[in-house]
Amino acid sequence: MDVQSLAWRTDLALLTYAGSTVEDRGDHLVVRTPANPGFYWGNFLLLDAAPAVDDLPAWLAAFEQEFPEAGHRTFGVDGTDGASDDLAPFREAGFGTEGSTVMTAASVHPPARPDTEATIRHLASADDWAQQVALAMVGEEAELNTDFASRRAAAERALVEQGRGQWFGAFLGGQLVSSLGLFVASEGLARFQEVKTHPDFRGRGLCGTLVHHASRYGFDEVGVGTLVMVADPDYLAIGVYRAVGFTDSETQLQATRKPR
Repeated sequence: MDVQSLAWRTDLALLTYAGSTVEDRGDHLVVRTPANPGFYWGNFLLLDAAPAVDDLPAWLAAFEQEFPEAGHRTFGVDGTDGASDDLAPFREAGFGTEGSTVMTAASVHPPARPDTEATIRHLASADDWAQQVALAMVGEEAELNTDFASRRAAAERALVEQGRGQWFGAFLGGQLVSSLGLFVASEGLARFQEVKTHPDFRGRGLCGTLVHHASRYGFDEVGVGTLVMVADPDYLAIGVYRAVGFTDSETQLQATRKPR
């Protein structure tokens, strides 16, 4: 299967670097993350096209055959011009669906209202990474437990240690209040990961400042030509990304049914 989506290509590259496996079944890919079986988007099927209603039972059976112990059901749909309506068969079957906006930038400019108080630096120490786990837990759903968040942070740290990129944090008084990762997915192409800000510190320009800082690192120190960001089209952060120079490119399609 020749993956067309820029978002999925970069996702798969970073998952593979972090220890996931990708198996090609012709009309779909099987992505596995043995080190974190509860990671929905590390254990899923990527389909080459959105299924029709009549095809969905066969895809559910295929998922259950590949992941017999999984409580979740997760599917991605490849393509560069898909729309959320393509996921209607999943919604009718009780899945939550997402049509995320894939954004790219070949240059950036500072945000209109940058934060000037936070210290921005790479995550390095054990305490930094422990704070990364704690930040991931704030405001998340109950099923995102400490074990899952710790496993995910370990995979993120492994990418840094491989020299694939860096994880950046904004610190106020020693507290990690915002973070994101930027990693090279292939030659000339880097992908942002998990941009997040503590709810108590939103609205002060931290996100835009951190994205701009990491983008400059990608262009100036790593030498990539294109940055990729995936954003929720209905959440205010997408406006922050556009404000520093990112433009909409594709739609990434995902469907999830969480454990019952």
